[in-house]
Amino acid sequence: MKNHWINFFSGYVQVKALGIGIERFINEMVRQSIPIWNVKRVGTETVIFYISLKHIHKLRAIVRKSDCKVTFKLRRGAPFLTKRLFKNSGFLLGFFAFLISLFILSNMVWGIEIKGAKPETEYQIKQELDKMGVQIGKIQFFLDDVETIQRKLSDRIGAITWIGVELKGTTYHFEVVEKKQPKEEAKISRQHLVASKKAIIRKLFVEKGQAVVSINDYVQKGQLLVSGIYGNEKSPEIVPAKGEVLGETWYKTSIEVPLKSKFSVFSGKENTKHYITIFGFELPVWGFKKVDYPDFETDVTIKPFSFLKWKLPISYSKKVIRDKEEVWREYKKDEAIKQGIRMAKQDLAKVIPSDAKIIGEKILHESIDNGKVNLLIHYQVIENIAIGQPIIQGD
Repeated sequence: MKNHWINFFSGYVQVKALGIGIERFINEMVRQSIPIWNVKRVGTETVIFYISLKHIHKLRAIVRKSDCKVTFKLRRGAPFLTKRLFKNSGFLLGFFAFLISLFILSNMVWGIEIKGAKPETEYQIKQELDKMGVQIGKIQFFLDDVETIQRKLSDRIGAITWIGVELKGTTYHFEVVEKKQPKEEAKISRQHLVASKKAIIRKLFVEKGQAVVSINDYVQKGQLLVSGIYGNEKSPEIVPAKGEVLGETWYKTSIEVPLKSKFSVFSGKENTKHYITIFGFELPVWGFKKVDYPDFETDVTIKPFSFLKWKLPISYSKKVIRDKEEVWREYKKDEAIKQGIRMAKQDLAKVIPSDAKIIGEKILHESIDNGKVNLLIHYQVIENIAIGQPIIQGD
């Protein structure tokens, strides 16, 4: 009989019919359109055949009117399989509970390995990982991805130059490159202090050596400030000159500020969608609202699932769609000048020493050209201008 798989879903049984009128019994089933298949005669008064479960009630009615007896030998198909599964539901539930438990355990953190770090740095890393929730026994699904963990550790721990983060199975591996501490400079037995640039002397702090300049003196680059030679020419005492010479120095910075500019900002509207990805196909599970933002930016977070040491072709992804809008910003002249001064100070801070102090500023030139305010600003800065210069024979 064709389409046996249809009979599997509806269920079928093997019937053994015994009696002297077996031919009439078979003919009656055919007349009542009861399909049977795999009919086999066993002896002179016995026939074995298969019949669909849904026709059993018709078969019973024919048996009552005939001289034959029937017995059911085999039961096959989905209805009987389901019944057996329910009969053994405890085993079935236990099996699924085992798989679920194994799946959850496969997606938990069971190891954290840190290589290349000193004990004190390793302790700091573990403290930061605890704050982020990266601990043994935590489910990976609720933790940050490895790129985010790497970025946070790099930002929060100043003792490391680079840290690599890799998740292998249930273990996080951290490879650390620490910052090299600067080696102590070799002690210079003899040196002068000279000016690193032209300046006006404002303060002198001499620990060793003999100052040869005074407050308010104007000095050129390379000019001697503090001598490392004491005494007279016949019996000089040579020491490594040490100290700070604070001088007033000058910088010029040019800056351009457009009076009108366009930039993109987030409006605050966002839509979050959740997906289960199976073999690259995204199946939405939450967040079905249609996004109709004319301009938007999508932030995607993907968390793969694992089973034991294998990564499954199944992952959870979260998409945050943020509405963007273009905004025109327009400055008045005075506002553009203030903005330009602020930007110029930021540029200046990148080139002067961190301990330098800006004591004055003056706009030397301002103009408006092609919708931009152009500024030339003069800055007065107090900074240490003293640098060492070895004392050579003949000084």
